[in-house]
Amino acid sequence: MKQVFAPWRIEWVEREGGDTEGCVFCGYATQDRDRDREHRVVARSPHAFVLLNNYPYNPGHAMVIPHDHTGDYRDLDGEVLLDHARLKQRTFDALEAALDPDAYNAGLNLGGSAAGGSIDDHLHTHVVPRWEGDTNFMPVVADTKVIVEAVDDSYDRLHDAFAAQDGATVDGEDAAVRLSLD
Repeated sequence: MKQVFAPWRIEWVEREGGDTEGCVFCGYATQDRDRDREHRVVARSPHAFVLLNNYPYNPGHAMVIPHDHTGDYRDLDGEVLLDHARLKQRTFDALEAALDPDAYNAGLNLGGSAAGGSIDDHLHTHVVPRWEGDTNFMPVVADTKVIVEAVDDSYDRLHDAFAAQDGATVDGEDAAVRLSLD
């Protein structure tokens, strides 16, 4: 059996509340803004928010999540759809400024568990920064992925990058950056 020691994940396992009708994303959409850092909500727009993935494929692995609880992309109205798309653009900008990746993977897991996602009833777009050579011998030989930066450090870098964008406001050190997408 292969084991990877990751003691920082105990906070995620033992977290309290934060969900609405069982959906963790709905809980983060409506939570108190002074707990954004604790939950790794790094930026917010009027209809969506950016959450760092607690189980990242790479440093900076973020998810852009509309407030609307739906697993069907076609359910988003035009205003929410545009806000979600614009926030994805701003996420690419923040990742570029904070981490300077060589490329990105971005996508949605739609249609249920067969699509490979662990949360299929609240759609979210994964944005994963990629670097030349970020796949090395570990996944090939040991079936193990090495993440080279702590999620909290990625949060700080992305928070600063979002805060530097036009139309950004920061209401406190633990609050996500608020973005005007006009």
